[in-house]
Amino acid sequence: MSETNRIEYKQELNDSLEKEVVAFLNYREGGQVFIGIDKNGMVLGVADSDGDQLKIKDRLKHNISPSCMGLFDVVAEQKEGKNIVRIIVASGSEKPYFLRKFGMTEKGSFIRIGSASEPMQQKMIDDLFSKRTRNSISKIKSNRQDLSFEQLKIYYEAKGSKLNVKFAQNLELLNEDGFFNYAAYLLADNNGTSIKVAKYKGKDRVNLIENNEYGYCSLIKATKQVLDKLELENKTYSKITPKERENQRLWNPIALREAVINAIIHNDYTNEAPPKFEIFDDRIEITSAGGLPEALTQEEFFEGVSIPRNKELMRIFKDLDMVEQLGSGVPRILEHYGKESFRFMPNFLRMTLMTQIDISAGDTIDDNIGGTIGHVNEEERGGQVGGQVGGQVGGQVDNLTERQKEVFNIILSNKKISRKQLSEKLGINESAIQKHIDALKRKNIIERDSATTGQWIIKV
Repeated sequence: MSETNRIEYKQELNDSLEKEVVAFLNYREGGQVFIGIDKNGMVLGVADSDGDQLKIKDRLKHNISPSCMGLFDVVAEQKEGKNIVRIIVASGSEKPYFLRKFGMTEKGSFIRIGSASEPMQQKMIDDLFSKRTRNSISKIKSNRQDLSFEQLKIYYEAKGSKLNVKFAQNLELLNEDGFFNYAAYLLADNNGTSIKVAKYKGKDRVNLIENNEYGYCSLIKATKQVLDKLELENKTYSKITPKERENQRLWNPIALREAVINAIIHNDYTNEAPPKFEIFDDRIEITSAGGLPEALTQEEFFEGVSIPRNKELMRIFKDLDMVEQLGSGVPRILEHYGKESFRFMPNFLRMTLMTQIDISAGDTIDDNIGGTIGHVNEEERGGQVGGQVGGQVGGQVDNLTERQKEVFNIILSNKKISRKQLSEKLGINESAIQKHIDALKRKNIIERDSATTGQWIIKV
């Protein structure tokens, strides 16, 4: 595959890396840089992919202005049996980006034109700077400066990282004057922001039966609480047949999780309107403030072109493994739901995920935590088996991590799926997939029948 307007190949890590990344940051669609592939598309590989990843992150952090942290991903991959490094770059909202040592000049500012990174003309640099977005959560001063971040520190420590005394500066939680910004306010232990999860009986908003609020705490904690609540609501439909048990969730769990994370990360908090989640008998509606980012078309949105509205939040969610890769969320939702699930409004974006099963067709719900919708073929198995089996499955699966649940649910829907296919579907490398598979095996949930059918055996 040859180079394009969004793909750049580099045989090795060299001094022009920052130039290519700056060009993609300034380009309306972003792009990707591959290290270990020559200009002709021949895969040569790299000798030390882990070392290169660290060097790349350090160079991009220190050599580009404005800060591009949260606007790029660095991923080690294998292609044709060789290690390469892929850098995914999102289009930035604070254009023009430039090489710090040359400043905002023609020598320091670049943009992607065709398959090349070309110097910007000074007029373009000046025009972009005059349009630079100032009304962002990184620029807005928090109305409270007595903020604490113990919850955030705990989440980082759980991932093996420790926030030092300069964490607020390193995570860009300070504005240009050194005060805590609105991003810091959202991530603080105590704030005035809450996320509403409402549940209605029926298919309209007439009969409200639950109105939960998750918040007044770190946005990370609130996000996890929303995910936990929707996981409980996303019950499993179990149908027992003479041949096997068929399981299906109300909503696809991978798409649901991506929709929740996307709504929270990309919400426009500058008007202090958090996203909201509404559950109906036939659907879940997820509404976030802010329409499409400026200059992004619907077609580009559906293709996974990423212009993070809140790069500070994006960076932290990525640090905590709550986001996989830039631009991966929408394509993963589209694997399970159509484009018609998205409604674009001038000031809001709404995702509507219809239920995948008809719970009005005589099926009953097991209200145990993590339980299932137990529907049994009465003639074949008897009236109580479905609920018992469903409860057992739900209980064991509840003890898994979010990622293990995703792997389990994919295997549940396709028992012939391979490790490579799982890797491609979830957008993570095969070694990470193997760790999740090993965990499911240790918990006696799945087993591979390699000797005969080559399929996965569901043991719960």
